[in-house]
Amino acid sequence: MKLLREILFPLIAVFAAFVVGGIVVWIIGDSPFQTYKLLIGSAFSWPDGIGYTLFNATPLIFTGLAVAVAFRCGLLNIGAEGQLYVAAFAAAWVGFKFGAPAPDNTVISQIAHLPAILLVPMCCLAAIVAGAIWGGIPGILKAKFGSHEVINTIMLNFIAVALLSYFTQYHYKIPGDAIMQTAPISPNASLPTLGRFIPGLPARIPLNFAFILAVIACILVYVFLWKTKWGYEMRATGANPSAAEYGGISIRKQIILAMAISGGLAGMVGINEVLGYRHRYYDGFSANYGFVGIAVALLGRNHPVGVFLAAILFAILLRGGIFVDAYTIHVSKDIVDMLQGIVIIFVAAEAMFRGPLKKFGLMKKAKV
Repeated sequence: MKLLREILFPLIAVFAAFVVGGIVVWIIGDSPFQTYKLLIGSAFSWPDGIGYTLFNATPLIFTGLAVAVAFRCGLLNIGAEGQLYVAAFAAAWVGFKFGAPAPDNTVISQIAHLPAILLVPMCCLAAIVAGAIWGGIPGILKAKFGSHEVINTIMLNFIAVALLSYFTQYHYKIPGDAIMQTAPISPNASLPTLGRFIPGLPARIPLNFAFILAVIACILVYVFLWKTKWGYEMRATGANPSAAEYGGISIRKQIILAMAISGGLAGMVGINEVLGYRHRYYDGFSANYGFVGIAVALLGRNHPVGVFLAAILFAILLRGGIFVDAYTIHVSKDIVDMLQGIVIIFVAAEAMFRGPLKKFGLMKKAKV
């Protein structure tokens, strides 16, 4: 019954959001059916639709997992946006400092020229560690001083973006480049696109090996949270801190660990962005991945499987919004933001569905 409830409420929220969205589209003067056909159908075309949908889902999986891990410990990580920025810059820095220079990268002095077999793991590790450190800071402040993690993570977002803009502008941008971006990483630091391994998937589609890492991350997070002692202690802390502490669990340790792991997961967005896509740090690259990750975790019920499916849904909306904007008369791609917002509202307002479901006997044994 509990599993049914976990699946049922997100489905109801999504369905209700689409119904409300369809009414809005109809009022505006377009056909809801044609709009949704463009919105959803375009995301399942092969190869572009599926390729770009999975590519758009990759950063949302990472940030959704980041928020979910923190929430399982009773914390709300609003700082995934700053954590992924710091991680992306760290990955880029290692990429152009420790590899053979790219053709237009001669102005940046190299520390070493490492082969791909060493450089790629180093860049990935740099992204994860940088994100973990940036996430661990509010964890330490929360554990040691009781400072609220929501305020700290929001403030650290601004600090991260401003600090990295400074370093990009004055230290690591190629002279004369009008775009706010660093020098490119070494070719040895690049992740391959999946088009090299999947027949029929063109190399121009940026879906890369980071998507495989995202799937692996979902599996590892599930194993950690539900199959290990450390995951149990973290979930116990989130469920009842007083009882967990009475049972011998260090609450402070769990808070710091949860925020560090959360930051590390958010930092993996940098792997997709820098190593698999732009091959450099680009100022302002995030399409609010850190904040959309909150919605992904909420819709996915803070479970890795749910996060994966929710990220796919939001990626479908992002991909389809382009075609809605181009091929409908009155509806713009802003419908994507509207649908995301309505989904969040309905998920948050779960109590409004309790009464109707009780009438059908779907919640007699479930505590909501």
